[in-house]
Amino acid sequence: MAMTRTETKARAGLDAETLRLMYRHMLRSRLLDERLWVLNRQGRAPFWISAEGHEAVQVAFGMNLKPKYDWVAPYYRDLALTLVLGMTPKDHILSVLQRAADPNSGGRQMPAHYGCRRLNIITTGSPVGTQLLHATGIALASRMRGEDAVTLTSIGEGGTSEGDFHEAMNFAAIHKLAVIFLVENNGFAISVPWQKQMPTEDVADRAKGYGIPGVIVDGCDAIACYRTAREAVKRARRGDGPTLVEAKVLRLTSHSSDDDQRRYRTAADLEADKERDSLHRFKATLEELGVLHQGDAEEMRSELVLELDRATEEAEVSPFPSADTAMLHVYSETGD
Repeated sequence: MAMTRTETKARAGLDAETLRLMYRHMLRSRLLDERLWVLNRQGRAPFWISAEGHEAVQVAFGMNLKPKYDWVAPYYRDLALTLVLGMTPKDHILSVLQRAADPNSGGRQMPAHYGCRRLNIITTGSPVGTQLLHATGIALASRMRGEDAVTLTSIGEGGTSEGDFHEAMNFAAIHKLAVIFLVENNGFAISVPWQKQMPTEDVADRAKGYGIPGVIVDGCDAIACYRTAREAVKRARRGDGPTLVEAKVLRLTSHSSDDDQRRYRTAADLEADKERDSLHRFKATLEELGVLHQGDAEEMRSELVLELDRATEEAEVSPFPSADTAMLHVYSETGD
């Protein structure tokens, strides 16, 4: 028997509408991710670096932020996060097909290098970890303007070995800035397991060195992620300073389209990850709670696939950047 709205809220701490929306965001990201892989394997997209297995925590944080007011300095797996904040599948397909209308970079950046000025998503760069310093600077600017805007920045656990990670946290902690450091720990820094990447079992332990909270959350548990995100955002917005959140997520695909994880991971390990997939796990939870009824997930999937098909068709006929714009934004246009 399906649960009432009150019973659902009591069990999950969230109402049915919010839970359904979370699942839709996660499914939308997964389907888009799979489509971008297909475009890459067809030779139409030069590169892809997947978010599969990371969706739950990204959706949780995105749904707790204020789009166009709060700021995000993402890393290359933050596909679901950008979708929640307002980017569209078409935006990302334009990017991987390198079309002029791509809002990330006008077809000039590598795919998965996110940026959307109208949504306060700052441009991602290829050097690992630089976005953390940018986020800290943005949080300082928000403070100077008298705003209560929250800045979220994310990184993989491998990037926490960079000096930028420590410098950003140190400065943010000293000045109690409204910035959240989200580490999406999937256990692998490209092909190197975390045991060879860092001396501590948990990245969150590093927060102690800066006097800020270090929180660990199961990144495969969407409801737990939502609760963690809500508290971190509240803390930042009320002026209590930064939080380091470590989400233990899965990397369900190879590091990127140029990698083959079967060379350094066993078949049994890969199969075990599929069993813990946050998308399937969340769907089962919502069915148990009576939030998703028979056929709901399939209907949602069909609707999202149609959206993807339209986005793909429109992106494919969109023009490439004109050759005479090749030097745009490379050199000063004013001569200063």
